[in-house]
Amino acid sequence: MDFINLPLILVLLSIAGVIIVVLDFFVLKAKRQAATPGIEDPGWLKETKSFLPIVLVVLILRSFIVEPFQIPSASMEPTLDIGDFILVNKFSYGLRLPVLRTRVVDIADPERGDVMVFFPPNDDRYFIKRVIGLPGDLIEYRNKVLSINGKVQTLTNVANAPMDFQQRDRFTEQLSGVEHTIFNQPRRPAQDFRYTVPARHYFMMGDNRDNSSDSRYWGPVPEERIVGKAFAIWMHWKDWSSLPSFSRVGQIQ
Repeated sequence: MDFINLPLILVLLSIAGVIIVVLDFFVLKAKRQAATPGIEDPGWLKETKSFLPIVLVVLILRSFIVEPFQIPSASMEPTLDIGDFILVNKFSYGLRLPVLRTRVVDIADPERGDVMVFFPPNDDRYFIKRVIGLPGDLIEYRNKVLSINGKVQTLTNVANAPMDFQQRDRFTEQLSGVEHTIFNQPRRPAQDFRYTVPARHYFMMGDNRDNSSDSRYWGPVPEERIVGKAFAIWMHWKDWSSLPSFSRVGQIQ
C-alpha cells in the first residue's frame, strides 16, 4: 500500500496549532488589546483556531479508531480487489501512539485468519495480508497446501467459479476455522517451506498465493509494526476512468 506519512503531518500540525493558540491566549492577545483595545484577531489566527479542532479530530479518529485505505495491488485477490476502499480498526490490537507506534493499551492480539494492515520489516509502506502464523507456530507449505503445527488446513476447490482470465484456481481454505477464498496459479511451481514464527512476530501471506510479496520473502512482521485489523469494504473505485461502485460493500472475510 502506498505510504504517505500522514500521522506525522497531523501531529506536527496539531502541535503547531496548539502552540499558536496557547501563546496567543497567554501573551499575544493581551499585547494586541493593550496596543489597540477591541481589535479583532488577525485572519491567520482565526483560520488556525477554526482549523485546529478539525485536525485534532482527524488525528484522534485516524490514530485510535478507524482509518481508511485503498487497495493498490492484486495480492489479496479474490478477497480484496484493486480499487477496494477499506476500513481498518485501529484499536482491535491495542491503542498505539501515532508516529511512534508504541502500544500503550493492550486490548487483544491478532488472530489467525485476520486481514491485517502493517509495515513490513525494513519498509515504511503500508501492506495488507492475512495472518497465517502466530508467535511460536510451525508453518509448513507443501504443494501449495498449508499446515500449521502439523495440522493440514483444508482446501476445497470452488465449483462453478467465475472464469478467471489469469487461469487461476479458486479454493476455499479453512484456516483454523476461519473460512476464506484464495487463488492458486497451477502453472507456477510450489515454493515449499518450513518456518517457526518467532515470539512477538506474525507470519503474513496474501490470498493470491502465487502473486503476493509477503512473509515468505521478507520474514515475519514484528508486533510493533502492526497498524490494525481490516474489517469492511465501503466502496470500490479502481481509477478515474470508472465510476465509484458500492456493489462490494460488506464485511471482509
